[in-house]
Amino acid sequence: MEMIKITLPDNSVREYEKGTRVLDITKDISEGLARVAVGAVVNGKIMGLQEEVKEDASFRVLKFEDEEGKQIFWHTSAHIMALAVQRLFPDVKFAIGPAIENGFYYDFDTEHRFTPEDLEKIEEEMKKIVKEGHKLERFIMPRDEALEYFKERGEIYKVELIEGLDEDEEVSFYKLGEFTDLCAGPHLYDVSKVKAIKLLSIAGAYWRGDENNKMLQRIYGTTYEKKKDLEEYLHRLEEAKKRDHRKLGKELDLFSIQEEGPGFPFFHPKGMVIRNILENFWREEHAKRGYEEIKTPIILNESLWHQSGHWDHYKENMYFTNIDEGQYAIKPMNCPGSILVYKSKLYSYRDLPLRWGELGLVHRHEISGALHGLMRVRSFTQDDAHLFVLPSQIKDELVSIIELADYMYSIFGFKYHVELSTRPENSMGTDEQWELATNGLIEALKEKNIDYIVNEGDGAFYGPKIDFQLEDAIGRTWQCGTIQLDFQMPERFDITYVDKDNEKKRPVMIHRTIFGSMERFMGILIEHYAGKFPVWLAPVQITILPISDRFNDYAYDLMKQLKDRGLRVEVDDRAEKIGYKIREARLQRVPYMFIVGEKEVNENLVSVRSRDRGDLGQVSLEEAIAKIEKEIENKAQ
Repeated sequence: MEMIKITLPDNSVREYEKGTRVLDITKDISEGLARVAVGAVVNGKIMGLQEEVKEDASFRVLKFEDEEGKQIFWHTSAHIMALAVQRLFPDVKFAIGPAIENGFYYDFDTEHRFTPEDLEKIEEEMKKIVKEGHKLERFIMPRDEALEYFKERGEIYKVELIEGLDEDEEVSFYKLGEFTDLCAGPHLYDVSKVKAIKLLSIAGAYWRGDENNKMLQRIYGTTYEKKKDLEEYLHRLEEAKKRDHRKLGKELDLFSIQEEGPGFPFFHPKGMVIRNILENFWREEHAKRGYEEIKTPIILNESLWHQSGHWDHYKENMYFTNIDEGQYAIKPMNCPGSILVYKSKLYSYRDLPLRWGELGLVHRHEISGALHGLMRVRSFTQDDAHLFVLPSQIKDELVSIIELADYMYSIFGFKYHVELSTRPENSMGTDEQWELATNGLIEALKEKNIDYIVNEGDGAFYGPKIDFQLEDAIGRTWQCGTIQLDFQMPERFDITYVDKDNEKKRPVMIHRTIFGSMERFMGILIEHYAGKFPVWLAPVQITILPISDRFNDYAYDLMKQLKDRGLRVEVDDRAEKIGYKIREARLQRVPYMFIVGEKEVNENLVSVRSRDRGDLGQVSLEEAIAKIEKEIENKAQ
């Protein structure tokens, strides 16, 4: 009997017979743990409880609360939905059904057009399937047998997937009741844990994301172990709908996306107020920290993009044009332009570090189905900076960038976590360069005592990166800032500095953003604040509401005084009742209302109403202004 060693998270070691199931190892650790377990991470791989462990391994049991546990749970739920659809619509062909963030989806090919009523029927069938108590059965077939199996059943999408596999590859399947799917897993041991089910929406999706392929029907859903948890999630979804930046952007007249420019946002006057405040804040904070600002062209010769590596690694996302019979590209990134500025003169080691910020407009091709308000666009302004540093300066500069990001996020009330992304398959450079760059980022994070999550293989093609994932007011996370350490571009463009020994040396390049892009950060802020911007950011800070037209002159005189103090003010002089005007100002999320009538005019007062705190009573104009100016100065939340 061959034995294997299993190392638990507390570093204790247990021995089991080779081929022991994950479930049996979990039961041996604790019967109570086995009851709540959904799988395990074995030597870094997520495995279902029914799978066998065949080698010495580290072993961590997963519950639903774990990120990997949710993947298992929601992947299994996609199979439950597929079985329900198969029972209700027998002519259906199956594409793919993965777990995603907050749930799962499955893509179906059927002549029947799914409706919201169908979702209710599918949900009910899923509940029946759970009550039937099926176990997930895993089995293997050689590639040719698997191909034959799905050809016989007319499952054209599964056939195409298998044809893409190597000829000698074994193919794994999972059987759930009468539904058998081509699937690597992992899955729940049985379906009994899936207690709360909700199908959320129907969408179109091209097979394999290719516009040239057939449009399939995608059903999204989510499931939980407890009804209470599902209800909480659905409540968050409702809250997210209310905060949708596309809806609020229209209601508050901030921006629009026009048919004439899909993916190219139009900023309206009020939206530009917010944008300019953000850009000015960005400029002020960077100037304090020794950054200088540059601006580089939007269109540059195609040869530049060959040299930078973007042609080989990014051209499918780029736009091109001809000028004077020459080939040019519209820039998808700002870094090559920054390098050309560096190359325009000779630098000494005494000049470094150079910190150059650029609010640079870039264009990237996104398929139309991926476009989403300000969050996913085809043209956007990155708040880029490129730093050219000595190798000895790397750590200090990285630490300073982390401190800057931390400060700027704190102003908006964001908490965040950090992710470290390592070398992708499609990359350039040597192993040694990548190791140096990755270790540089790790050292900076350790210096700041920042915990981080590792995303294997998710770095840029020219270097590893740190990403800042911001958490908004309702707990969603958004990837914003990024720091990338790059040894490749300096080499490809042969940029140098003269060192102390009078020899030419290669600087290291740091790419970084804080907001990520102005467009996306504005979209995030709209949703984070639900359109209720703090007074320093609000497009209109005060609206003056005369009780009747007799007080309009006083209102306009008041507006002039406030504008002279640099405040953003409007007067609502419509012949409407004051209650209506107050409601309108609240709908526009204006932070302060100054209501003026007989007493206010006679005694030079204002009745102040706060969007967030209600009626604040009558005060002198000077007192009201002073309080608001203090809030603005402190960038109060």
